[in-house]
Amino acid sequence: MTLTRILSIVFLLGALGLGYMLYDSVDSVVEAEKEIARTEARIIEKLQMLRDAQIAYIASNGEYAGNWEDLKKFIEDGEIWLVQRKETTKLLEYGKEETTVTFDTLGSIGVMDSLFNERKYPNFNLEALNVVPGSGGKTFEFFADKVERNQREIPVFEIRDPDPINPKRRLNNKEKALRVGSRNDSSTSGNWE
Repeated sequence: MTLTRILSIVFLLGALGLGYMLYDSVDSVVEAEKEIARTEARIIEKLQMLRDAQIAYIASNGEYAGNWEDLKKFIEDGEIWLVQRKETTKLLEYGKEETTVTFDTLGSIGVMDSLFNERKYPNFNLEALNVVPGSGGKTFEFFADKVERNQREIPVFEIRDPDPINPKRRLNNKEKALRVGSRNDSSTSGNWE
């Protein structure tokens, strides 16, 4: 064999090796991004469930739950009242209308049966609801307080992921971590919406 043929084979093997390493590095980045997206989807689903529970909690108690234990007890034992609203409108003289609104309490249903039933969440586990998926057992941070707006105190809450797996969400002291609610405003929306 000539030196040219030997060098051609060596360079071909080197090029194939570099091509495989390039493919593998791109593939591992794509797979890592897919795993982050799957984990964040599970986190968002749990944050939506916690938001629903907080909305039911404030409807029953007039304030948000400030910790997981209070919210968990409410999910286990709490009740949501079923209220029927009726409006009747009566036409008065000169085209004026008079509207009468009446409320009738029909009964109640348990929070667990209403919000987290088998049809909606077939694999629901209350004990793991506050655990952040993919975190190795870390739990969501809970915050509830009242803030003053227009000389009135309004209740606020925030539930957030304490240690995001997405490197982009860790920037600036985890400012973009997945969360629902707000510490300064009466909002129940999540920052992914």
